[in-house]
Amino acid sequence: MDGMNYAPVFSGTAVKAVGPGEFRFSVIGLDHGHIFAMTNGLIEAGAELVGVYDSDSEKAESFEKRYPGVRIMDREEILSDDSIQLIASAIRPDKRAPLGIEAMERGKHFFADKPGMLTLDEIGNVRKTCERTGKKYMIYFGERVHVEGAVYAEKLIKEGRIGDVVAINIMAPHRLNPSTRPGWFFDPEKNGGILVDIGSHQFEQILSYTGSRTASVRYSAKGNIAAKNHPGFQDFGEAVIETESGASCFVRVDWFTPDGLGAWGDGRVFIIGTRGTIEIRKYINVASDKLGDHVFIVDGTGEYHEQVTGKVGFPFFGAFILDCLNGTDNAMDEDHVLESMRLAIEADSKAELLGGR
Repeated sequence: MDGMNYAPVFSGTAVKAVGPGEFRFSVIGLDHGHIFAMTNGLIEAGAELVGVYDSDSEKAESFEKRYPGVRIMDREEILSDDSIQLIASAIRPDKRAPLGIEAMERGKHFFADKPGMLTLDEIGNVRKTCERTGKKYMIYFGERVHVEGAVYAEKLIKEGRIGDVVAINIMAPHRLNPSTRPGWFFDPEKNGGILVDIGSHQFEQILSYTGSRTASVRYSAKGNIAAKNHPGFQDFGEAVIETESGASCFVRVDWFTPDGLGAWGDGRVFIIGTRGTIEIRKYINVASDKLGDHVFIVDGTGEYHEQVTGKVGFPFFGAFILDCLNGTDNAMDEDHVLESMRLAIEADSKAELLGGR
């Protein structure tokens, strides 16, 4: 019911990418609940959780209870421990790039919640540090890598099931739950605007599903429609982008999930190919099934509906761990990660204000 604490755990038989002790990670920064999803994914793939630090001791103690065996550590202790290979973080968004750069300079890979950076300067600084240190700066784009329906759709596209992708429409509503949100959440200087925060997920999906290295923002808009008690906040955004492959893609993001919906958002992706279509109903099939991961395929042979929870898994996490160990880019390469954020930041900076708001 609350996307901020969305933390899937794969119930099937997970294949460990590494054995005990081969890949050790710690957590710095617990400002967003996505850290639990990130941690679950890494542990499921075989990573060993070593330590946790947050400036709020109560948050660190709660995390310690949730993951028995983890040790509360000092920030410097984590950064200076050469046996720790990765730092995962959901620290406040405006602090993520500086922490990631520091982690890479200290010899560690970095795994940030989205958005991984808020400005083009931060993207440039992260890129330079990756090149200089040889370390990875990965972003948790959970709406693709941590949704089995989305993973399955990508598999179908790569197999050629619907031909070449020519257009994508993404609707990504979220439930606001304003009483549970910290003050910084409503401040674009600290959290990014809606096209950076929620939008970064969607731009990453578009690049992945079209197989594109880059794209251009053709139109974007944002506005504060109903959150009048938070005047700097945006609760609605939309954008049109064109990928290098020529695909035309539309994104709509908002904070208007109705209270009556049995999930935190009715996220949907509709993909049009030259030989078929795919629709993903990620988190719920409204008024029909409380489960998500519904994938609808129409191609030259007929109409198909598959519900894939527990059938696909989350291969991203194991691939990312092996990339860190082997210097490969099988999970997601740096250019893809940073281009996804560049599109989000550009869409936000160019956005028209809806109704002047």
